[in-house]
Order: sequence, then structure tokens, then C-alpha cells
Amino acid sequence: MKKVTLLFVLIFGFTIYAFSQIDKMRDEMDDADAEAVGLFTLRFINAENGDPVTDATITIRDFKTFTTDMEGKVRFEIQPDGVYPFKFEKEGFISENNKFEIIAETIFKNRFAVSPVIEMGAIRIVLDWDKKPADLDAHFIKEGDYHISYREMKVSDDGSAKLDRDDRDGYGPETITIKDIDEKAEYNYYVKDFSNKDAKNSKALSKSKAMVKIYGEGKLLNIWQLSEKQKGNTWMVFAIQNGKIVPTDEVKNYY
Repeated sequence: MKKVTLLFVLIFGFTIYAFSQIDKMRDEMDDADAEAVGLFTLRFINAENGDPVTDATITIRDFKTFTTDMEGKVRFEIQPDGVYPFKFEKEGFISENNKFEIIAETIFKNRFAVSPVIEMGAIRIVLDWDKKPADLDAHFIKEGDYHISYREMKVSDDGSAKLDRDDRDGYGPETITIKDIDEKAEYNYYVKDFSNKDAKNSKALSKSKAMVKIYGEGKLLNIWQLSEKQKGNTWMVFAIQNGKIVPTDEVKNYY
């Protein structure tokens, strides 16, 4: 009976993975087809569950406001190379100001995870990236207490911190929510390139277009965008000390 149950779990898990890959490939082809007729695409994803965010208002600098469709996307005419700030707004979600970049008539990163509203006093950390590497892992550690990640602990013993969503087939989002931050404790957040964990001189992580956002106090508090040309399989993003966010933003080898 146990063997049958395990087989079912493996088949079910593989099926979910396969459908996820198909959906992402379809999105890529759809966006490429749009570019072929002179349109760029931005996609907005719910950081908590990975679903498209519909009926959101997206205001892009220097031209009109758009509303996301049933696939969480907006489309607009191809623009000159440059950096374009935008604002995301939707009831039940945290509004945020962000930006995208157009390089050589292509959007550098066109998928953005956005956060539903969270409780006051809580923080939410969201990681997203590009198609490769397939598996980046988010880690949040309360020193001397818990270690939240897919491969360690998904929920802390006291229930105050949990891994909301894991992603192992590219893009993300991978999301961790902490209900309460102890101002007397020290915390660390970092990202591991599990796909290239044994390649210490790999630049795959730094080329991943990884972005980490932290939400709290009803707003987007910080954004970190990983820069290219760095060697290492671990991105040390930030610490929390005495209740304050302290950026580290360093790529190194951890394994």
C-alpha cells in the first residue's frame, strides 16, 4: 500500500511539474509572437500562489494606464531602449513602484511577482528570476531558532514563519512570510543556486535576473536586483538586526 501511495505522489508531482513547464513555454511563445507584431508584454504573478493577477492597474511612465487580462498580462507598443518605471495597483494587493528595462528592443525581465496584503507586523520576502537556473532556493534563518527553506523547514515550530511557495522549474516566485520579527534576534536571508550547487565558479546565478523584494508596513520596503558577471552559487541578500534591514548583496560560494 505504501509503495502504491508513493508512486501516486510521484506521478502527481511529475504531472504538476509538466503542466507548469508547458504553461511557461506557452507564455514565452505567446510573448514572442506579440513582439513579432510590435508589442511588448508584462506579466504579473501572485507571489503567494503563482496565479496570474487579473484586473490590476499598471501605469507605465510616459504613456497610458493598462489593465491586466485573465492571464495577468498587459501589452503595449514596442518602445525605445531604456529604463521604464511603472506602478502596480490592485485591491487586496500591496501597491508597488518598480521598473523594467528594454535592451536591444527586448524587455530584460517581463515577469513580476506581486504580493497580496499581509498582516500588520508581518513581512513577506519574494524571489523571482528568469528561465534558468531551474531551481533557486530561498533561505530565511532566525539565528539559533529556525531555518526556512524547501530543503530544511517549511514552517517554523511556532508557526511564525513559513515557505508559502516553492518553485523548481524556473521563474519563481519563491515566497516566505514571517508573521512577527523579534527585534532582539538576528535573521539572514539568502538565495542558493541549487541547480549549480557543485559549480563553484559558475556565473549562472548572477545571470539569472534574480530579484528579491521585501514587503512590510503595507508597502514594498526594498528591492534587490542581482547583477551579472559574479561567480558563486549563493547570493547573500540581507540581514535583519535590531529590527532593521541591513543589505549584504554579496555573491559567494556556500556549499
